[in-house]
Amino acid sequence: MEIAGLPAPTDTPSPWPGVGDPVRLLAEVTGWLRSYGAASTRRTYAGGLGLPTSVPELRDWLSRADHTWVTALRGYADTLDLTAALHAEITTPRLNRPPTREGRFRALHWFRWCATTGTDPLAAHTTDVLTWHDALRAAGAAPATRTRMLATVRTLYQHLAAAGLVAGNPADLDRRRLGLRDPQPAKAVLTLTTGQVAALLTAATTRRPGASPRDRLRARAVVALFTLGLRVSELCDLDHPDLHTTRGRRALRVTGKGGKVRTVYLSDLAEAALADYLNAVPASPHTAVTIGSPIPEAPLLLSRAGTRCDRRDVWSLLRRLAVAAELPELAGAMHPHALRHFYVTTAMEQGARVTDVQTDVGHARVDTTQRVYNHAAPHPDRSAAAGVGAAIARHLREG
Repeated sequence: MEIAGLPAPTDTPSPWPGVGDPVRLLAEVTGWLRSYGAASTRRTYAGGLGLPTSVPELRDWLSRADHTWVTALRGYADTLDLTAALHAEITTPRLNRPPTREGRFRALHWFRWCATTGTDPLAAHTTDVLTWHDALRAAGAAPATRTRMLATVRTLYQHLAAAGLVAGNPADLDRRRLGLRDPQPAKAVLTLTTGQVAALLTAATTRRPGASPRDRLRARAVVALFTLGLRVSELCDLDHPDLHTTRGRRALRVTGKGGKVRTVYLSDLAEAALADYLNAVPASPHTAVTIGSPIPEAPLLLSRAGTRCDRRDVWSLLRRLAVAAELPELAGAMHPHALRHFYVTTAMEQGARVTDVQTDVGHARVDTTQRVYNHAAPHPDRSAAAGVGAAIARHLREG
């Protein structure tokens, strides 16, 4: 089965060099990815393995394919919700756009490393995974990064082993012996104050080198939307049709983990920031967009290149804002989840019911919401430390 408009398949022996059975491997990887409900999650895991997650990469893979491979790759593209974009890339004239900025360790993602070293992923041994891990460490990958990448490979091989494609799991390693930690250990949450969030919003709207007026409006909208408790993947995946009115209030239709959809109402702050951004940034070169006229199939937030916002760029933006806001304690630690945690802790400290907060942020279990709150640094007013210190000081004075 061919996709209309694609280059004709060639006689290249294998579109996935080094893999003994590329069609079967891609089919099983696709099946594994389908076990995750949200397309954004599927793309994250696929990208983490070094697989194509963009239209240009898919076109390159297809151009070297035979008919059987095209069929397998079409299923893969469907799983990542890229088929429509692939057709649009072919049929719609467009301006040349700069390539997406690749991650620092892109060349060391598992499948890419295997291709570089001539390792067949279907015949990989534990020694191969250890060599790959050593290469990541030598390249400067932090323990958290190595933990996440190893966990992804391990989970994939669990699926491949269950499908009978490999005899065992070469990535089933003892993380502690490798100096790694559990993927999600219990740890303190970076807890932002209301003043710090306000400073980030002020920095977003303040002139800074290299930031155009549109860039500043986008930055303000990003921070404001994060104060609604969104995940970074949820923010990047928002489309114009997701912005709507329900029960007389402006709201977002947010697709979270597992493909679960929830309604997130806009605060006055978020509605104003989003309205200013949308009124200044058209969805296309020929279509002006306002907060009351959504455009189907258009990302709600656009990058400078006119493409969907990328999570890496969002992280980078927040850290630049922390620097601009003169918050050195946040400059190297700021991340989107900190604002999500801010929503949870602030809402509960203002008396909101934990079940309502759970619904707002899309936690599957109320225990998760309570855990985020408990792991956050408590408000100073909730601490008895001052009272204990005063009692000791009083005793010293009297003694």
